[in-house]
Amino acid sequence: MKISGATFGKNLIELDYPVVEAISSILPIVDEFVVNVGKSEDDTLKLIQSIKSPKIKIIESVWDDSLRKDGLIFSQQANIAISACKGDWIFYMNADEVIHEKELPAILKSVEKNQKKKEVLGLMFWYYHFDGDFWSVNPWKYRKEIRLIKNDGRVRPCGDMSGFEAVEDGVYLKGGPKNRWAFSGATVYHYGWVRKTPRIMQERNRRLAYFYDEKTMEKYRESDEYDYAYYEILKEFRGTHPKTMQSRISQARRLRPRTNRWLNWKFYREILKHGFKG
Repeated sequence: MKISGATFGKNLIELDYPVVEAISSILPIVDEFVVNVGKSEDDTLKLIQSIKSPKIKIIESVWDDSLRKDGLIFSQQANIAISACKGDWIFYMNADEVIHEKELPAILKSVEKNQKKKEVLGLMFWYYHFDGDFWSVNPWKYRKEIRLIKNDGRVRPCGDMSGFEAVEDGVYLKGGPKNRWAFSGATVYHYGWVRKTPRIMQERNRRLAYFYDEKTMEKYRESDEYDYAYYEILKEFRGTHPKTMQSRISQARRLRPRTNRWLNWKFYREILKHGFKG
């Protein structure tokens, strides 16, 4: 039984993605890692080439502007990487998703347990969404997603690459029949809303919005810096980060001072809107 890793991206240095940390976090449990590097204005290609591992396999691509709608370019680019994978399983991760080393054994155990279960198409992961800085978690973002799939042609990326669908009927794997997936026993540490500065965060959002629609783009033209307006009601993270992130985190600082969210009326407004999520 072999496991492949896969990801894609471009301009990952300019936009401050922890892609090296992401890839390195699962290298110990994969037999290969396919990286689809889009043509970039920075040294993203050289950055990926600098990862000293014979497991790394690089594909170079050019993004198709004709897919500039609803984020479809992202599933298309993910599929380029996934299609090149040779493993029995594919561990797909976005360039800002990292796995904690303490959970790698649990992932392998789940893969072995579900290898012969034909009905199981993928493995589900819980999520920590870090928001604003490395000490703040947003509990209202999506809580779980499929990240490990069987490489037997029965699953494909869909939409804007938030997840996968079954080829048989086009049903979203996460929301479909529960016998199609099993829990991995692990959590994805998602750093999608953490950047060195709010300016970089806003630029990242603009670049992503370009591949959705003009309305989404307009939202990010209003300011040069991303407004973390909800920062005061985020949950304090008291766990440990993956080892691959330690260097990056040691050079970071909090976005701004924050008081106890339980004393903030905005926290209770959010609970009334969306419920208490942690």
